[in-house]
Amino acid sequence: MKGKAFLACLLVAIMFLFAGQASAADKFAYVDLTRIFSEYSKTKDYDKVLGDKQSAYEQEREKMVNDVKAAEDKMKLLSEKEKEAKKGDLENKINTLREFDRAKQTDLRKEQDDKMKELLKDINDVIKQYAEKEGYSMVFNDRVLVYQDKSMDITDKIIAILNKGSKK
Repeated sequence: MKGKAFLACLLVAIMFLFAGQASAADKFAYVDLTRIFSEYSKTKDYDKVLGDKQSAYEQEREKMVNDVKAAEDKMKLLSEKEKEAKKGDLENKINTLREFDRAKQTDLRKEQDDKMKELLKDINDVIKQYAEKEGYSMVFNDRVLVYQDKSMDITDKIIAILNKGSKK
């Protein structure tokens, strides 16, 4: 009986020994995902493309708004009978403007969401590859950490890899 108890204690001691070694070998790091996202060259490139599309939309919209305003101004000069006849045209222009706004805003939002997903996938892929290559067990987003040791921050390394890869 004493032999079995000794053997059981020995097995438990060996398990704790291996468990201690495994946890000591774990490497942890964290990244500032917001900073990575904003400093990623593809994000900057996309921001310019989106800005250009937004400007084109605003210019086109401004023309439509001016057209509606001109039609409203003309309506003020017409007689009641003529106003009634032109009322449908003005309503059509206003409805066209509203539909244009809705469609363009929806398109721009969808494109932005799709691009954000693509950029985040790039970032996550690079973080995963880097973590596997460097032997990290876990990489955290700094937003969920209450305290972090700056020596565990790999943000600059991830930004460098992303920007190096996006210039190819």
